[in-house]
Formats: sequence, structure tokens, C-alpha cells
Amino acid sequence: MDKAAANAAIWDVAEAAGARVRDIGVELGLPYIAAHPDFGDPEPMRDRAGRPFAETTFRWIDAGYEYWRDRKLALQSPFLKGARLISEPFYYEQGALKTWRATHLLDNVDSRQVRPTGEDYSAIICPVHLPRGVIGAVVWAGRPEPSIAPIFEANAERLFALALKFISAHAEAIGAVGVRADLSVTRREAQCLKWAAAGKTDVEIGIIMHLSVSTVRFHLRNAAAKLGANSRTQAIQYAASLGFVGAQGQ
Repeated sequence: MDKAAANAAIWDVAEAAGARVRDIGVELGLPYIAAHPDFGDPEPMRDRAGRPFAETTFRWIDAGYEYWRDRKLALQSPFLKGARLISEPFYYEQGALKTWRATHLLDNVDSRQVRPTGEDYSAIICPVHLPRGVIGAVVWAGRPEPSIAPIFEANAERLFALALKFISAHAEAIGAVGVRADLSVTRREAQCLKWAAAGKTDVEIGIIMHLSVSTVRFHLRNAAAKLGANSRTQAIQYAASLGFVGAQGQ
């Protein structure tokens, strides 16, 4: 299959998944949908024709609020703040964010910033964390009675899987996660990246690893090229998001 045909097939998957996101929302009594593919990009999630899904496929609970045009949304929305903190589904109800297990990660998210709609509503939020640090999310909202909790308990896993399919296929279709298929770094390159991520200079890395400064820089340049990074900082970011640099450092 040539590249154009392969990309068309990926778009088919993404758009079919988007339709399924809408349909399952109606099925569960959560018909209001918001999707954001990349919190770092203020542009809305669009189909292959360049039309926002929010205009063609989804509708929001507040018909007068065009959330996809709000460039401050990713910085202000409690739902998206929560999605940055955990990588598993959670829900919003009566001013609080909760999930299916005990966690303190959502405790300090101020849910009072949820935009008022005239009536209270509940929502299920499914974060999607992709390679290179890309974070997106799908939100299903509605007014289920008496509580959204049983809907979450029964359906969170399949909603999470669907959100992952939708966001990841869309990200690949638009080229947002262009990680090389043959991605690899050597042990030495990974070690240099780990020490660089810990804030060590090239001189300090050389002393720690018993290498010359020029050799350290050689390994870091090679690693950056393999990761598709344009700078030392970007190489460290990519290495961390791709699992070459542990969260706890050395």
C-alpha cells in the first residue's frame, strides 16, 4: 500500500471512531462530546476535509459556547488539567473529579472553573497520552440520573479504548506523532540522555561516564538525530516521553 492509500485508510479509522464516539455517547445518555487531540496545539480537532469535528460530528451541552475556538481552553479547563495529571479515565460530578481508584492526583484541580451552562451536568473524561508528550482527551457529558458513577463503572474501559483509537488514529493521520518506526538509541546514548535530563553538563557527564566531552556530545547529537529532535532540550523531552529516560532519573 502506498503512503497516500495508507493515510486514507488511517483517516477512515479515525473518522469511523469519531462517529462511534458520538453514537456511544447517545447510547449512554451522554450525548454531548468534546475532543481535543493535543493540548499544546490551540487548533481544533478536524476531519480530513479540514472541518472541526465539533461542527460536523459532535455537539456540546452549551450550544452557545464554541469551545473549539477558545484558545485558552487547554490552560483553564479542569477536565484537561486532570487529563494532564493522570492517564486513565475519570469523571466529573457535583463539582468534583473522581476515578475508579483512590488517588490524590485530582484533589487539587479546582472544578469550580467548569463553565456554567444554566444546569449542572456530569462528564466522563478519557485522557490519551501519546508518544513525544502529546496529550489529548475525549469528554462525554450529559445529565444522567441519579448519578454518572454507575455509567462510569460499567463503561469507562470501553470508552477509554475508543478514545485511544480515535485520538491516536487522528494524530497519525495528521502527522502529529511522526516517530520513526526503527526508533532506537544505544546504551551509551541512553545513559548520556539520562544524565543530561538530570541537569548534568557535558563535562560532568564525561566525568561520570569516563568519556571525553567530545564523545559525550557525539552520543547526544546521535541520539537527538535518531529521536528527530532539533535541540538538546527537545531530545531530553522526546527521550523521556518515549521511555528512554525514567521519571526518577538516575
